[in-house]
Amino acid sequence: MAARVVTVAQQKGGAGKTTLVAQLACALAKRGRKVGLLDVDPQQSLTAWFAVRQEAGFADDLPLEVKHAEGWRISTELERLKQSRDVVLLDSPPHAEQAAKSSIRSAELVLVPIQLSPMDLWATRATLDLAEAERRPILLVPNRVPARGRLGETVLDILKKEKLPMAVSELGNRQAFAASLMEGRGVVETEPSSVAAEEIAALANEVWRKLAAIK
Repeated sequence: MAARVVTVAQQKGGAGKTTLVAQLACALAKRGRKVGLLDVDPQQSLTAWFAVRQEAGFADDLPLEVKHAEGWRISTELERLKQSRDVVLLDSPPHAEQAAKSSIRSAELVLVPIQLSPMDLWATRATLDLAEAERRPILLVPNRVPARGRLGETVLDILKKEKLPMAVSELGNRQAFAASLMEGRGVVETEPSSVAAEEIAALANEVWRKLAAIK
């Protein structure tokens, strides 16, 4: 059976998109899923993370495979990954509408990380418009969520009023996420008993359930 495809997209830069892809991949792989990662971003941050993982000797610890592709090669590389993986995660670039559109079109589910600020809320609308134009289901993922405050609650209230699909799982503003990536790993590997690991594991379970519900 071909892999399920999830694209992580956000037209606003600095939303934590690549961190989400890497952490989610590790959490899914930790549960025995064979995970493919397709780095569509010209900056190749995801590819660089996996290179660190290989150099550190962790490449075989989890069933992960990472490829980089741009332009017409995206669909070709995606089809190759789908043949041997259970799920493929696409890390799409910000500020590149055509590449983002292609990545979203290839997905069965689009994850949109959003930080709880007005700027992120406004910038996210471009990504939501792309997903709507391609008729792809979305799931907004609250990311780098600080301790509850009035501003964050206001943004969440706006999202709820617009009836946008929100993940139940949230990712806090935790150093453990970045620290694990510096080692070429995920937080489920470096700090499996941490709150950060619990958060990304919960999101991985939620995403898998969403995929199972998509016919």
